[in-house]
Amino acid sequence: MICIGVSMTYLIGAFLNWRILALIGTIPCLVQLIGLCFIPESPRWLAKTGKGIESEAALQRLRGADADISEEAAEIREYTETLERLSEGGILELFQRKYAHSLIVGVGLMVLQQFGGVNGIAFYASSIFISAGFSGSIGMIAMVVIQIPMTLLGVLLMDKSGRRPLLLVSAAGTCLGCLLAALSFLFQDLQQWIKATPFLALVGVLVYTGSFSLGMGGIPWVIMSEVFPINMKGSAGSLVTLVSWLGSWIISFTFNFLMKWSSTGTFFAFSAICSLTVLFVAKLVPETKGRTLEEIQASMNPFS
Repeated sequence: MICIGVSMTYLIGAFLNWRILALIGTIPCLVQLIGLCFIPESPRWLAKTGKGIESEAALQRLRGADADISEEAAEIREYTETLERLSEGGILELFQRKYAHSLIVGVGLMVLQQFGGVNGIAFYASSIFISAGFSGSIGMIAMVVIQIPMTLLGVLLMDKSGRRPLLLVSAAGTCLGCLLAALSFLFQDLQQWIKATPFLALVGVLVYTGSFSLGMGGIPWVIMSEVFPINMKGSAGSLVTLVSWLGSWIISFTFNFLMKWSSTGTFFAFSAICSLTVLFVAKLVPETKGRTLEEIQASMNPFS
């Protein structure tokens, strides 16, 4: 759904100026704001705060009047009791030895995801195409054509092929995409293959976008939700999200400066970080497909 929203913005933005696009962007915001008035509170949160009756009522409303919620309600109660027994941990407790592997995997994937250049390339794709000598509008439309099917393919393959293989293929693809874009700008600087370099840049960005959509876009968030024990999920989720958005801001803020310094150097740097991602996934990221939370914790946190 995020991919479809972003792709629609790319598509509309290819034909409209940014002011009109910003105004159009307020429409889904208003729809969401109004919709929040009709959304029931989270059943898990209600159960956690001791409102058992309200929790079951909210769950019934979400599942439908005729749905049997007894099994799910019992599962929520069991989850809540487990949380109370374990006591929910704070962010500082994450930095204990027993959570080291989980923390390295969760935070590391987010750092590598962002510093691989995704938001710089996504936010400035039109400028990249233009600086490479290609049409910005056609390039953006091509990104939309690639992005949605590759994201859908990633969703379909995630539980069939596993998380690690998809991440490895995705990271390798982003590395190749950045390398092709870097070579395009290098050949431009050297005044070599001038007619071919715009298409090489287009192919590079499309390979990067498609590869990122296949795995690196969504799987780190899935793995993050699986590698932390249940009493640390709230704190871990907050920390990982903070790291992700901080990385996003750093790349978004510095991308223009990096491109002015050296377009070739910028994409070679992103390619190097993406290659590090391949090594990181191969050495440190566990396969979580088809494993229970207890099995994952036993393999990752032997000191717990």
